Amino acid sequence: MPPDPAAVPPRRTLRIAGLALIVIAAAVVAGGIATRAASDARLRERADAQAVPTVAVIAPGTAGAGAALELPGRLEAYSRAPIYARVSGYLKSWTVDIGTKVKAGQLLAEIETPDLDQQLLQAKADLASAQANAALAASTAKRWQSMLGSDSVSRQEADEKAGDFTTKQAIAQAAQANVDRFQALKGFTRIVAPFDGIVTARSTDVGALINAGSGVGPELFVVSDTRKLRVYVGLPQSYVSMVRRGARARISVPENPGKSYPATVESTAQAVNSASGSMLIQLAVDNAAAELLPGGFASVSLDLPRNAAALSIPPSALMFDKTGLRVATVGVDNKVTLKPVTIARDLGKVIEIGSGLAAGDRVIESPPDGIADGDLVRVAEPERKGGNGKN
Repeated sequence: MPPDPAAVPPRRTLRIAGLALIVIAAAVVAGGIATRAASDARLRERADAQAVPTVAVIAPGTAGAGAALELPGRLEAYSRAPIYARVSGYLKSWTVDIGTKVKAGQLLAEIETPDLDQQLLQAKADLASAQANAALAASTAKRWQSMLGSDSVSRQEADEKAGDFTTKQAIAQAAQANVDRFQALKGFTRIVAPFDGIVTARSTDVGALINAGSGVGPELFVVSDTRKLRVYVGLPQSYVSMVRRGARARISVPENPGKSYPATVESTAQAVNSASGSMLIQLAVDNAAAELLPGGFASVSLDLPRNAAALSIPPSALMFDKTGLRVATVGVDNKVTLKPVTIARDLGKVIEIGSGLAAGDRVIESPPDGIADGDLVRVAEPERKGGNGKN
């Protein structure tokens, strides 16, 4: 049976349908390519943007009226007396413990000295014997001197008796001096405070064997005057010419955060320690409120004169490598220029630059690793002052 002509699509219709499919497929492919190209472009833009580091820039600061140098210090009592025994014996009793406030001459402890007591008794007996011999020699010499006038004795014999009296008198004086010495030592059995202060150490107890002298054994007590403290600081040699007697400072301690105490430079060693390269300076700080503890650590902030023309930057802006010390600056084209610099003074929070930097430079506050001359950067925020003073 022959096919139905109506059931067979004409060739033209098939051709049109195929072309339509081809166009649709081409449109889909073209759209995909365009989308991918746009995505690639966005990725390239994002990668290029990430490749350019973002930096914060600062303007070098200039100094104000003064600067502060932060240094570690050590607190010591203004007067400190380690107390040793002058006589040997056994500790009979003690009357004060650590932390006790004492007055000058106040009894701290007593020492029992049986050996010294016997030596004193023996010395007194020797003195009595010497005084008796001297008295006998005196009467004998007087008698022989009277007999010399009647020619009953010779001049030689009278002189011998007078010389014997002088000798016996000297022996009695020596015996008296020996008694006085033992009595003075007996007075040292009472340990007393040398001045008003606080007992900061007690290294003995009842019944302990006491050895005389400061070179044997530990001290019995330590009495410290803490109403005023000394502060010892090692001043670097480069700042020696800037600190004079009477210079002002501020003291802070870890146990009292947020509080500072005024101090004054009292004296300097006038010599640089060859081992540390610093000069020892001594400051005085009032401690009437007993808030500072002797022997403790303190942070000392010294007021220094400052060069008003010097430029200052934070320490984070410095770069140090094999070529030396440099800072990274940003030009008007946002490209980096590395400049070698020298340091005039390190003030802790800021660095004073001696040379290599101009007041109008834009300095990168924290240069990223690997930054080099000519690198393009993006400035993240407006410029800020790099020092504590005014520009």
